[in-house]
Amino acid sequence: MSTVDLHTLTGAYALGALSGQEAAEFESHLARCPACAREVRELRETAARLAVAVAEVPPAQLRTRVMAALPGVRQLPPARREAAVVPPRRRLRHRLPQLAAAACLAAALAAGGLALDARHDAGRQRDSAARAEQRAAALSSLMAAPDAAFHTAALKGGGSATLVASERQGRSALVYDGLPALPDSRVYQLWYSRGGTMVPAGLIAPGGAGGATLLTGTPRGADGVGVTVEPAGGSTAPTGSPLALLPV
Repeated sequence: MSTVDLHTLTGAYALGALSGQEAAEFESHLARCPACAREVRELRETAARLAVAVAEVPPAQLRTRVMAALPGVRQLPPARREAAVVPPRRRLRHRLPQLAAAACLAAALAAGGLALDARHDAGRQRDSAARAEQRAAALSSLMAAPDAAFHTAALKGGGSATLVASERQGRSALVYDGLPALPDSRVYQLWYSRGGTMVPAGLIAPGGAGGATLLTGTPRGADGVGVTVEPAGGSTAPTGSPLALLPV
């Protein structure tokens, strides 16, 4: 193998993709080529960082599902004849599809380990990301609205909230901070006050002391927004006194 050919094998060597003979020949070259030795070190460090970046803990049921599927996997037949001897460079080219498949398999294992429901998970993640992006865009537009009105109040029991409302957009949002944690059986609920009647306007997602949420419905015709603590899932009418009532 020429020296020029050897210089092109740093990536394959760093990933352990060379055969025994090729690896031995390349290692002999490494001993007298500082440039290739440095490149191999850098490629290995990069591969390690990439592996750590995508590593996830495989699902607990992964091994059971894989073992259960093995009996239905057709096995490859034994080789009937010896493979023809191929020059080293040609062997590397012939192995490229297998190396690519092995790399894809390694990436799949690192990213979650042969999850059989990966397509469903990916779909849910895409939907969740799209909804989050829409909410963020709506909040940004609301905050920048020329007629946006801001009203802040302290909540009984701790925390504070700021109501942002736009008559033109027909939309409002609550920005909150320092909310005390609730038990799983309770949730913060929002209400529009319309002529003394409290109309449900959404729930604050549990698990965070601070954040922002868009209210459902329009603030048009409302004189205030209330915050209460309700049973998990919310209520059709407040079950207790509001922690705060912010003007619209």
